[in-house]
Amino acid sequence: MLASYRGFIIDLDGTIYKGKEVIEESAAFVHALVDRQIPYVFLTNNSSRTPAEIAEKLKRMNVPSTSGHIYTSSLAMAAYVREHWHWPVRAYVIGSRGLVRALEEIGVHFTDRNPHVVIAGIDRFFTYDKLAKAQTALLNGATLLATNADNAIPTENGYMPGNGSIVAAIAKASDSAPTFVGKPEQWIVEQSLSILKTTKAETLLIGDNYDTDMLAGLQAGVPTLHVDTGVTRAAALAGKEEKPTFSIEKLDASLLER
Repeated sequence: MLASYRGFIIDLDGTIYKGKEVIEESAAFVHALVDRQIPYVFLTNNSSRTPAEIAEKLKRMNVPSTSGHIYTSSLAMAAYVREHWHWPVRAYVIGSRGLVRALEEIGVHFTDRNPHVVIAGIDRFFTYDKLAKAQTALLNGATLLATNADNAIPTENGYMPGNGSIVAAIAKASDSAPTFVGKPEQWIVEQSLSILKTTKAETLLIGDNYDTDMLAGLQAGVPTLHVDTGVTRAAALAGKEEKPTFSIEKLDASLLER
C-alpha cells in the first residue's frame, strides 16, 4: 500500500504515542522504515521541548530516533524569522525551553522593550503580566508570530489548553492577527521536505488530527494518511469536504511490503 513512497513525514502525539504511552504498532512501523532505509522525519507542533529531548523520549519508547529526525514548530519559527526579518531581530518571547533554544541558536535578541516581534509558543506558566507585556509591544507596532494554533493538546489524562488558547488571548487584547508557522501551515511541511530531500508526490504525511496533520498535507500538496488512533476519528472524515489520501485504523509494518 505504501511501498511506493520514498519519504515519510510522521506526526507524534496521537500517531506514535499518546502522552507517555507508545502505540506499539506505530513503533514497529518506524523500525520497518529503518530496516528498509527509508528516510523519515517526525513533525510536531510541540514547541516546549528541544529535538534532542523529544528524540530521547522516543528512544525510551523503543522508537528509533535522533534529534535529526525531529522537526518542531520551534525550529519552523526560527527558520521563518531568519528568512522573513531584517537583523538583528528583537523579540518578546512567550514560550518554553524548546522555543527559546531554537531562537537563541539563530541569534534573536530577547527583550520586552520595543521588540520587532512577539513570538508565542506553549507556556505552562503564562501570566497576566506576560499578556500585558505582549499587548504593549503589539500596540506599539510589533508583529505577532505563533508556533501553532492548537487550542487543546492531548495528554494521557485528557485534553489541556494548547498554544492557540494563549495566542487567542494575546490577539484579543491587542487586536492583532497572528501569523502561524506550525501545522497546518505549508511552511512547516516545506521545511520537512527539505530535510527528507524528497518531492511532494513521493512523500507521505501521516497523522491523526485532520485539522493539523491532514490539512497540512492537503494545503501543501502532499499525500496524506490518517490513522484512527488520536484526535480525529475515522467516522468524522465522512463529513469533511477534502479527505486524506488514505485512512486506516492504525499503522502496520506490513503496509510497506510490495
